[in-house]
Amino acid sequence: MGKLRVGVIGCGSIAQHRHLPEYKANKNVELIAVCDINEERAKEVAEKFGAVAYTSYEELITSGTVDAVSVCTPNYLHAPISIAALEAGLHVLCEKPMATSKQEAEAMIAAAKASGKKLMIAHNQRFVPSHQKARQLIASGEIGKIYSFRTAFGHGGPEGWSVEGKEGWFFQKEKAFVGAMGDLGVHKTDLLRYVLGEEIVEVGSFVETSAKDFATVDDNAVCVLKTESGIIGTLAASWAYVSKEDNSTIIYGEKAILRLEEDPTHSLVVQYANGEVVKYELGKIQSNDEGGQNTSHVIDKFVDCVLLDDEPPVPGEEGMKSLEVILAALKSNETKQIVRVN
Repeated sequence: MGKLRVGVIGCGSIAQHRHLPEYKANKNVELIAVCDINEERAKEVAEKFGAVAYTSYEELITSGTVDAVSVCTPNYLHAPISIAALEAGLHVLCEKPMATSKQEAEAMIAAAKASGKKLMIAHNQRFVPSHQKARQLIASGEIGKIYSFRTAFGHGGPEGWSVEGKEGWFFQKEKAFVGAMGDLGVHKTDLLRYVLGEEIVEVGSFVETSAKDFATVDDNAVCVLKTESGIIGTLAASWAYVSKEDNSTIIYGEKAILRLEEDPTHSLVVQYANGEVVKYELGKIQSNDEGGQNTSHVIDKFVDCVLLDDEPPVPGEEGMKSLEVILAALKSNETKQIVRVN
């Protein structure tokens, strides 16, 4: 099995903290190239990771030097760059949200099919041990019928860790298209779909900009979601949790309540109806806080699926279904109606 030759497009924080170090740590990868429109940043990162610096993604993807790329750019560029890379015969790992519309997402999926290359979306919440365990417990019937849930993902906002701070693309609607809802909310729609094993079919939401007066995107969103079997619950996504970040999910079932990533030591706590409590220490969720798990598993899983020619664990279709819930939430906020997810 030869090494996978990789290029990373976009050298912001997610590339510097996740993709680049995790490719570097993977013994089956040769990190060949990095690309950023900011030449100084591209050169600096290239030097640090022993790669070649590009400022044009077209040049990188047609260079013939890489087999696969990570797309770590602002959201509005995810689709055009991913499609260009797939058409150039490269495998693609794309950051979330995968696109800014269903049409773009469909075009990405079609490009992957036509080229026969892998398209994977970087939804790392599926690989968190507590989330995987909860999915197993629910699927096995041990929790009984699921009635309700609540999930939250919030921190103080990307200006604290993004390379450009408040000037960053995260806060600019024309580049980001959506704020906390797309940055954090899409992680949780993906998680809920994965853990519950059901699609979300209806959404009602409030999507506001209340904390960041310099932003043209949302920084606080609260949604009510309903799944195909009638499970109802809430999702909160926020850039206004100024102290400790929240990344917790609680699932209320007939036989037990599951508390995921709520207790600092026990990443999964199961409280049974009969009074029994089972606490699992499964390793911390990955976070930007100190002490978070140091690998997202996303990069390793992507590398494996390419080298072993397996189906990606989060293919484009899955990324699109999670995106569609976010699109429905935005529509609900605009129309003040409950919106059916396509």
